[in-house]
Amino acid sequence: MRNKLSTPEGKDVYRMRKAMVEPVFGQIKEAMGFRRFSVRGADNAGDEWDLVCAMHNLLKLFRSGLGLAQPAMAVA
Repeated sequence: MRNKLSTPEGKDVYRMRKAMVEPVFGQIKEAMGFRRFSVRGADNAGDEWDLVCAMHNLLKLFRSGLGLAQPAMAVA
């Protein structure tokens, strides 16, 4: 790591890590109000996290308008 950070390219790459924020976690915590798991155990918490992520993705689709696709018209 010391060798990577000693090069200008390595410094630029590492500098970008500080500037980038993962908005998904902030949206899940603030907009959806998900702060703690309701279940106990790693497997159950993983299942709950999968549900939260699915809900996040469904909300993104719905808000984009893609979730409101018109039904295909039948060709006679």
